[in-house]
Amino acid sequence: MATPVDPDFRARLAALNEKFAATVPGTLAKIRAALNECQAGGEQPSQAALHQLHEVLHGVAGSAGTFGFTVFGQEARRVEQLVRAVIASHSGWPPVAPEVEKLLAWATRDAKATTFE
Repeated sequence: MATPVDPDFRARLAALNEKFAATVPGTLAKIRAALNECQAGGEQPSQAALHQLHEVLHGVAGSAGTFGFTVFGQEARRVEQLVRAVIASHSGWPPVAPEVEKLLAWATRDAKATTFE
């Protein structure tokens, strides 16, 4: 026996997707601010700055796909893992910063794009 579908489900989901989309510029600003804080630390950012960047990326990685921003979520997860490795090793920051920059540039153009270029 089929379960009845909530007739408002799609409308509510679309509204949530729009709400998430509206938060993307603010999220990108948070990533940028965290990156700036990391870069202010020179060759190796402070653990606090790295944790701040990791936290913002982790939030995007965990939620973006749910709201139709699949590639944004995947790329945020990839960069989050790079940051996590820097946190764990206390080294390796220089090649990570350009990856964060690439994510920001791409997401600024179209965070809902289906390919990362």
